[in-house]
Amino acid sequence: MKSKIFTLLRICAVFLTLAAFSTSAFSQEEHAEGTGEKFETSKVVLEHIADSHSLHIIGHTHLPLPVIVYTSKGLEMFSSAKFADEAGGHEEEGIYHGSNYNYKLVNDKVKIVNNAGEIDEAATSGLYDFSITKNVVSMWMSVILLLIIFISVSSSYKKRAGKAPKGLQAFVEPLIVFVRDDIARPNIGYKHQRFMPLLLTVFFFIWINNLIGLVPFFPGGANLTGNIAVTLVLSVITLIVVNLNGNKHYWSHIFIPADVPVWIWPLWWVIELVGIISKPFALMIRLFANITAGHIIVLSLISLIFVFQSFAIAPVSIAFVVFMDVLELLVAALQAFIFTLLTALFIGTAIEEHHH
Repeated sequence: MKSKIFTLLRICAVFLTLAAFSTSAFSQEEHAEGTGEKFETSKVVLEHIADSHSLHIIGHTHLPLPVIVYTSKGLEMFSSAKFADEAGGHEEEGIYHGSNYNYKLVNDKVKIVNNAGEIDEAATSGLYDFSITKNVVSMWMSVILLLIIFISVSSSYKKRAGKAPKGLQAFVEPLIVFVRDDIARPNIGYKHQRFMPLLLTVFFFIWINNLIGLVPFFPGGANLTGNIAVTLVLSVITLIVVNLNGNKHYWSHIFIPADVPVWIWPLWWVIELVGIISKPFALMIRLFANITAGHIIVLSLISLIFVFQSFAIAPVSIAFVVFMDVLELLVAALQAFIFTLLTALFIGTAIEEHHH
């Protein structure tokens, strides 16, 4: 019975994905028919995986988000709906006449333009965009979800001290034990408890956001962990934690290697410093590339229906999408595991005691 329900849920998920994707795809196809242009798969796919100044709710309904920009003339805030209002419904074509400058969305980036609609490169170079975008809202939702989960689990531990876990606590506890016993303890050693809050935060933050990104309709659909700025911040946190906790043996191995001739030390320093930077860089690229690639493949498979303009291709397309969706569920957990594992490994090598 559980297997049948699970199969039914997967089928529903695929058709919801198709429905969510086809809305914008059909709208682009209608626009293409009016202008004589062909359906552009790359444009539709990139629109789905890119950040946005509005949240897609359902159909043609979008929730505008705040635009916050700081320029040489000061701070300015307005709704992204202003772009659509000026263009009669299409954000990318509208120009908002602000109190300081004229603003326009170009490839979903806020640019300063002149009265003719041409980009003012000099003014735009001094523009700092602090807007609340789709990825930011998705991150806030995931943080709220994580707080609800862990506050609930924490209160369950206090209320049911010494008793078997129950409900949400029974689901989360094996994951916490897994991170502790299979990631932290083997790679960090007896000091692992000190780094457990970081490792648990990284693991659940990446995993939850990977899963939210697989949901094709509101409140999901954001490609947060496929945004290189997010993976960059996560990797920089790892870089800082590893090097701030590095002991004297870690730093002496880098700058005063005992088994290396003195005349090779300058080259050794360059190699080691590159290694320090390349480790978190690899974490950043791995997470970004795997999550983004999965989204692109799924969306590209669905777009085959619109490229061939025939539902005859739909069974083949959907069959591959089902396979990819199931694979993406595995990748969502696997990438969270790999990022956490390598973070623990880097910390372990930095705090490892010297062995004679």
